[in-house]
Amino acid sequence: MRAPLRRFALFLTLAASLLTFIALPAPSAQAAEVLLSQGKTATASSTEGDFNARSAVDGDPGTRWSSAFADPQWIQIDLGATAEISRVVLNWEAAYATAFRIEVSSDAQNWTTVHQTASGTGGTQSLTVTGTGRHVRMYGTQRATAYGYSLWEFQVYGTAGGSGGDPGRLLSYGRPGAASSSQSDGNCWECTPARAFDRDPASRWATSPTTGWTDPGWISIDLGATAQIDKVVLQWDPAYAKSFQIQVSPNGTDWTPIYSTTNGTGFKQTLTVSGSGRHVRMYGTERATPYGYSLWEFQVYGTGGAPITPPPLPSDPANPPRLVWSDDFDGAAGGRPDASKWRADPGTGPNNELEYYTDHRNASLDGSGHLVMEARKEVTAGSSCPRDPLSSSTTCQYTSARMNTGATFQFTYGRVEARIKVPKGNGLWPAFWMMGADFLTGRPWPYNGEVDIVEVLGKDVKTAYSTVHAPAYNGGGGIGSPYTLPGNADFSDDFHTWAADWNSKGITYSLDGRTVFSLDKDQVERTRGPWIFDHPHYLILNLAVGGDWPGPTDASTPFPSKMLVDFVRVYQ
Repeated sequence: MRAPLRRFALFLTLAASLLTFIALPAPSAQAAEVLLSQGKTATASSTEGDFNARSAVDGDPGTRWSSAFADPQWIQIDLGATAEISRVVLNWEAAYATAFRIEVSSDAQNWTTVHQTASGTGGTQSLTVTGTGRHVRMYGTQRATAYGYSLWEFQVYGTAGGSGGDPGRLLSYGRPGAASSSQSDGNCWECTPARAFDRDPASRWATSPTTGWTDPGWISIDLGATAQIDKVVLQWDPAYAKSFQIQVSPNGTDWTPIYSTTNGTGFKQTLTVSGSGRHVRMYGTERATPYGYSLWEFQVYGTGGAPITPPPLPSDPANPPRLVWSDDFDGAAGGRPDASKWRADPGTGPNNELEYYTDHRNASLDGSGHLVMEARKEVTAGSSCPRDPLSSSTTCQYTSARMNTGATFQFTYGRVEARIKVPKGNGLWPAFWMMGADFLTGRPWPYNGEVDIVEVLGKDVKTAYSTVHAPAYNGGGGIGSPYTLPGNADFSDDFHTWAADWNSKGITYSLDGRTVFSLDKDQVERTRGPWIFDHPHYLILNLAVGGDWPGPTDASTPFPSKMLVDFVRVYQ
């Protein structure tokens, strides 16, 4: 809500007949062969609608991954540790691959082919393979249909505990770091080495713009004692390394490379490594941009060292979830919102909005179980807004309502839903959204994170939007999607229920029980930047007037205009 969105094309869901699930053949003669892939992290080159990659490794033959309608496409699984791969089972939907490869990798960058065909049959294929790796990929090069590639299940069998071992615990959290240089100015305040080791994906280290936008550049961590290093995770800012080494040292002076590349990809890189040392360093030798080097996170995993235990990660919602907070807006007509749940957020709005938000004067109950948020054409003396194009005044010409639960209810993860009827009219901008709670203690937007559950523009009430904003993707670059009602109906004609199911793996948005957009955390980290939403947020309802995205009101805009809310609920 705090910034305009970039419109993203919405893939239409392909309706396909559910194939009869065929029982998988018994494992071959390897007695120790086990299913390694179920429930592991899966990513893909693309996703059609809500048919995401994790649906192919969930053990449910009724859910599937589906790709964009183009060649090539891929889906890959991170097994979490190096394994000896003996068999791969592909349970294809009707959109299958005629030509594809099965590949394995230790680092998800350098791939070895263990099976290849140009005459794929579709259906259920059980492929005997031989290979070693932590990552396994189906790489499709020719589709059998005009549609994409789609798998009900992608199963990998073998024996765990290959040469790479099982990566150990996080060793780098809170340990002291050093760097070739650091930035601290208005563009990157206190971007010191410690920021890369704090497990906070919204803070980062960066080299100095005066001395550090040069090669080489480096950042190192002192683990406190000698450790065996199994894995390094780098979450890059756009200022990333094209060529770099991961190095270890017993003393912080004499360094030995344990990983090297000249094809750094940026974003999130998970590197399987093997080395021993007290100190670990990222040593960049070629920048990918004219700027310096910058990391949101530099995480080192293994055994030994002197690790500091980080705070526990939040727990996912229960299954099934239970209702933990709600407001059905019951009460007498003219009553104010429940003060134990909502607080008014008075003042002018961001984004060059034209309204002045009052102290609940524009929010009331209607006596029929609805909250009424009303935008009015009325002047607020002494206020200051952008120039109103109708009156040419810089005194705020409109009032409206904005309220939140920041002081009364904050939460991490759950199903969040609201039933809302939006108004129609040029310049109107109703929204239901969440803001990271650290915004209230001084962390500026977008570093706190914003989750827009629904926004509708009064000038186009046949389209709704759901979006997230973070430091690496915000404003017009936020990650989101527009969507419509069946038959291209008008959202302002009736109430509709918007929901966001939010957990440690991502967010799934739905409208009236129909999934409209899904965000996979791992996919976002690998393609757009850090995921910063795993911490407390609070709820916000508001009806804006004017602003950069909806544009101004005009003579046709109806006043007063009302946004009606039937209920708001949170389940965990």
